[in-house]
Amino acid sequence: MLEKNSIQDIVKVIKKRIFLILSIVVIVSGIVAGINYYLLPDIFQAQTQILVNQKSTSPEGDPWSRNESDLQLIDTYNVIIKSPAILNKVIEELKLDSTSEALSQQITVSNQVNSKVVNIIARDSNEKQAVDLANKTADVFKEEIPKLMNVDNINILSSAKFNENAKPIKPNKILNVAIAGVVSLLLGIGLVFLIEVFDTTIKTEKDIEEISSIPIIGVISPFESEERNRSKKKLQEQRRNVIV
Repeated sequence: MLEKNSIQDIVKVIKKRIFLILSIVVIVSGIVAGINYYLLPDIFQAQTQILVNQKSTSPEGDPWSRNESDLQLIDTYNVIIKSPAILNKVIEELKLDSTSEALSQQITVSNQVNSKVVNIIARDSNEKQAVDLANKTADVFKEEIPKLMNVDNINILSSAKFNENAKPIKPNKILNVAIAGVVSLLLGIGLVFLIEVFDTTIKTEKDIEEISSIPIIGVISPFESEERNRSKKKLQEQRRNVIV
């Protein structure tokens, strides 16, 4: 536990260089705010849900076995959705200036545990483009998957829809600026103490005592120069003469 004097010393150091600390906070926070508000593009997200069922090869097949087989193939469907076989056609139909590798980075495919519902999530700096990507990827998958696998029952549960008032999912500008403020505050305080540690100049009697390990037995007060004393006395005499 810190002693009272130690805490007081810490507070004194911070107070002495509070302007430096605040300057660091303002500068770093301002830079982060400028990057977030003016340089980083807003990213919007759109989602489409599809339900995939495998074609039954036997009309008398066990429904439970077919369901388990469908669930085991979900991971395969997720890979197929992001494959060039699907994404190249999406690029062609939407006339995108992109590649399947780049488009793959914009699309996320997922599903909940033990669920045959596949979520197709598309992200783009343009919200309408994100909506088009999600919907077109689902449409192309529905069209192409019967040719690739033994699947004939694909239903689109929900399509992505354009919303003029949609908010971007990132960057989280307020959060980023707040984090920058806290981090810069800590950095500023750390820098102040670092400066204090490496500052070897003697400022007070206490500094002399700590360096020399010799107790101080007296202090000479500041005194004015002889010329200044004469000037002060002369001024006082002139004032007395004026009063008389």
